[in-house]
Amino acid sequence: MYTLHIEHAIHDFDTWRSAFDRDPAGRRAAGVRHYRVSRPVDDPNYVLIDLDFDSPTEAETFVGAMRAVWQSPAAAPALRGAPQTRIVETVESKDL
Repeated sequence: MYTLHIEHAIHDFDTWRSAFDRDPAGRRAAGVRHYRVSRPVDDPNYVLIDLDFDSPTEAETFVGAMRAVWQSPAAAPALRGAPQTRIVETVESKDL
């Protein structure tokens, strides 16, 4: 499993969430298997998104699609600053 981890500051969570839910990059068609949205408990204007893929190539391709989305104020109306991205490989996952 490969995860595209994205972090960025936002102006307003509800505005950001509405744009996220519109899914301008087409998560399912791009190969996203599962996603998680998180916020730091001490900063409601910051989001962390983890998108799971079967391959690193799918994740890399999706980063390119998201960069195009982030360039559009209409598609990313709440974005504040440049998002940080990283693709990571899960080497172990265990329920305790």
